[in-house]
Amino acid sequence: MEIRYPATFEPQDGGGFFVQFVDLPDTFTEGATLEEAQFNASEALSAMLGFKLDAGEAIAPPTAGAAGAQYIAPDAKTQAAYLIRQARADRSLSELARALETSWPAARKLEDPKHWPSLRQLERAAAALGKRLVLSLE
Repeated sequence: MEIRYPATFEPQDGGGFFVQFVDLPDTFTEGATLEEAQFNASEALSAMLGFKLDAGEAIAPPTAGAAGAQYIAPDAKTQAAYLIRQARADRSLSELARALETSWPAARKLEDPKHWPSLRQLERAAAALGKRLVLSLE
């Protein structure tokens, strides 16, 4: 599963761009150049998804094929936490911890967007959840 959220980039009269996410209307930013606006959009998306993960809030899935939108990815830590949360679905953290043969706090760290899990931890968690870890570089 790829985590990319659609965002609109509106040129501003005085220059620069205003960015707002289609699926997260309370998440927006700006930038003096398109490149800066894209960078800031990734930062804003990472912060909002991280906040929602920390608070245990539901996160709307990204809309596919949003016309006129650019698709933005959050940072790697946030993507990892989001993907583990999505793959776990209705299973408890205790079930995941038992499957990984680890403690509940260690399993919880996998869903913490401030934690840098190792590839080995992510691979083991994916396998325990019946998934496969796939990496890509842009």
